[in-house]
Amino acid sequence: MPADENFRDKLDVLREQGRRLCEPSRLAIDKGVSKRVFAALIHISYIYAHNIHGFTDYVIEVNPRHVVFYKRMLGFKDFGGERECTRVGAPAVLLRLDLDYMGAQIRKYGGMMEQHGGERSFYPFFFPTWDEPGITDRLRQGRN
Repeated sequence: MPADENFRDKLDVLREQGRRLCEPSRLAIDKGVSKRVFAALIHISYIYAHNIHGFTDYVIEVNPRHVVFYKRMLGFKDFGGERECTRVGAPAVLLRLDLDYMGAQIRKYGGMMEQHGGERSFYPFFFPTWDEPGITDRLRQGRN
């Protein structure tokens, strides 16, 4: 994973605990993309990573100015502190998201759209949970 270049020591701790790590990349989306489209892309990546491949955690390296966004909108947590990213020559913060937590948020808020009350994350814009088995099956079929 690219994050191993700068944070291998932190990631190896998770691996030693039996965690299966996945690093989604290029999560930056044009500001004109709707919440629904962004949420759909992230939900599909979750289904592919967790349901199909059995990954347990997302890890991402982000510029410090983007940390609040990923924490608030998806529930990422600080995991490795800030270090220099050797690939881009800028500061990077390692964040982690337990995919069991993500699944719980999808079950709680998925498909609610504007009826989400005060929830400010992207989870209300994810697919409803009853859509997930069909999406999972279609993704599995596409792998064959």
